[in-house]
Amino acid sequence: MNKDLSKIDIKQIPGQVKRSVNKFKKFMVPVFLLLVLSVNGFLIFRINQYSSQEPSIEQLSQQQNNIKRIVIDEESIDKILKLEKRNIAVKSLFKEARDNPFRD
Repeated sequence: MNKDLSKIDIKQIPGQVKRSVNKFKKFMVPVFLLLVLSVNGFLIFRINQYSSQEPSIEQLSQQQNNIKRIVIDEESIDKILKLEKRNIAVKSLFKEARDNPFRD
């Protein structure tokens, strides 16, 4: 092994590197395209894995515990109902819009 290293001339290394680079130059475009396609394929594979992953029961229960429930008191409900009863025109407008929302 040491004999092989002693036979190598430092002045020949740039020429050998240049010849090696010239040999591999014709493969640069296919190698680059293969690399880009591989990266894109990996990304698509990982995105597919993440999008089809279901949350665990623990994650669901934690998210449900974080939800703030809105509580409307009875007094507010009564006020809303009284206002709805007083304004008949608005009530009829809302009723018509709910029945046929696509009417001109």
